Amino acid sequence: MAHHADSVAIAELRERIAHLEGAAVRPRETLPFALAAIDQRLPGGGLALGALHEVAGGGNGAVDGAAAAHFTAGIGARTKGRVLWCVTRQDLFAPALEQAGLAPDRVIYVETGDEKTLLACMEEGLRHGGMGAVVGEVSRLSMTASRRLQLAAEGTGTIGIALRRWRRQTDASDFGQPTAAVTRWRVSALPSRPLPVPGVGRPRWLVELIRARAGESLDIEVEACDGSGHLGLPSHLADRPAAADGWRRSAAG
Repeated sequence: MAHHADSVAIAELRERIAHLEGAAVRPRETLPFALAAIDQRLPGGGLALGALHEVAGGGNGAVDGAAAAHFTAGIGARTKGRVLWCVTRQDLFAPALEQAGLAPDRVIYVETGDEKTLLACMEEGLRHGGMGAVVGEVSRLSMTASRRLQLAAEGTGTIGIALRRWRRQTDASDFGQPTAAVTRWRVSALPSRPLPVPGVGRPRWLVELIRARAGESLDIEVEACDGSGHLGLPSHLADRPAAADGWRRSAAG
């Protein structure tokens, strides 16, 4: 009887190893930013599909929080299919998402009473497999919860984004804790550059890739998402490809 149990255990172990080896060599599809300064830092030349990613504002204020949401909306806009956007409070400004190319008829909003339910809705949306992206606004994200979301995303190829938002200053420190997310981004609003003629310039952000599994981290100044969800490179940097190299930091993760 013991011999049979050992055989079963060995067989299960072999199956798990084979699964892990298969996952390690399987090429991951990506969603390019179409901005070489960013894409060349990411494995596969873009943001991994079938994976969980984290995005947060660079500060704790509403302006940086809005920039992070706008950045996330731009990612969703470049995917195919509907985008499931899960929140715990009704303060999402749909016209702002549309400015990033995410049309209202593509977004399915889910409002939950607490973050535990929100994470369950995210996981269900990722496991469904019919979404272009699943976004969840959360203040805290444990390793256990992020692993469940990562596994759900891997199973269907849907991109998952944990948009980190904090109601209290003490919650912000949770963003530095380890999670299973493949990348971690931080977005901060920058002052718009003055125009040669009267008008309002395109918003600018400091985008920081602070963790990328098997990739490189970077800081880069960009112009906010346009109506197609794409970022732009400011004119004073567009003709300076070497500038991006100066922002490179050590690989993270």
